[in-house]
Amino acid sequence: NYLYFHGMAVQTAEALAEWTHAKIRRELGFGNEEPDNVRDILAQRHRGSRYSFGYPACPNIHDQYKQVELLQTDRIKMYMDESEQLYPEQSTTAFITYHPVSKYYNV
Repeated sequence: NYLYFHGMAVQTAEALAEWTHAKIRRELGFGNEEPDNVRDILAQRHRGSRYSFGYPACPNIHDQYKQVELLQTDRIKMYMDESEQLYPEQSTTAFITYHPVSKYYNV
């Protein structure tokens, strides 16, 4: 049961991050550029990219310590421990760019 719960929590955190990113794009007036199918979403045919430390575009997860400090996440009891894990579990951070040519992968 724990593994099912953990998997659901991981997917929910990622879905919420993507939903928030899409909401920000709409609020910035880029809503008319939103893709209407999964293929275009995966091909990133929308404006803006969401980058998180520890993934291929930003592989140095140690840089996340600075991001956590700048965001002052301690105000909401979120922190990174010495093993570079965010707490509470399933927390996520990112930085988002909205330049028209900003892409996660340049393909």
